[in-house]
Amino acid sequence: MSENLAQETPSGPPRWEPLGATDRRVAGVLVEKAKTTPNAYPMTLNALVTGCNQKSNRCPVMQLEPDDVEESLERLRKLGAVGVVEGYGRVTKYRHYLYQWLGVDKREIAVMAELLLRGPQTVGELRARASRMEPIRHLSELEPLLQSLKAKGLVIPLTPEGRGHVVTHALYPPEELERIKQQHEVSRATPAAAPPGAARPTGGPEGPSDKAPAIQQQLDAIRQELSQLRSDLDELATAYRHTDDQLQRLREELGA
Repeated sequence: MSENLAQETPSGPPRWEPLGATDRRVAGVLVEKAKTTPNAYPMTLNALVTGCNQKSNRCPVMQLEPDDVEESLERLRKLGAVGVVEGYGRVTKYRHYLYQWLGVDKREIAVMAELLLRGPQTVGELRARASRMEPIRHLSELEPLLQSLKAKGLVIPLTPEGRGHVVTHALYPPEELERIKQQHEVSRATPAAAPPGAARPTGGPEGPSDKAPAIQQQLDAIRQELSQLRSDLDELATAYRHTDDQLQRLREELGA
């Protein structure tokens, strides 16, 4: 089933509610794989476990067992966020209903998936990462998506808008969300302070602080390239697993 066939226009009010860490990971993986490897979607339990535990495009890296993922799928199914797909023989497969559950469109769901998979991040990082699922070429294209998601209560700003603006999703349980907010408030409130009485430089040769923006831009570019390389490797690995699943089904049908 391709992502185009799987996508449905949101109808009725969204039904989302806070999710635990495992449920957020499972939901994010279902959206990600539906978009990046549609030929391997809907997903088997084994494919979901692998997707949840992969090291690229995940923060934090998790080590979930099949039972953990299966229990999460059952919770998400009861919430109306996930469904079982019939017609694949003895292999049970799963799909998401997050378009309706969250009340979002195809670009907004890509942004939400990245936030579910990685948690808080700057808007620059978010744009680069979400664009592997939907084309979001510039920050100017991401901004209206974030404004829409903020209006829907799905995205929360953690730092003031501007350079390095950090956002996250709103699907954390209340206690976890409050802890994340406090962490970012502390980091903003404790910048490196100059020694008492130190005078500000008023000219002279260019210092390290003058070079910092250019260095940061280079680091951001390198991070984006690494993220894309990891994404490409992940897609290759998923395609390999899909081929292996097809061979296994063929063996079962032939009685091998």
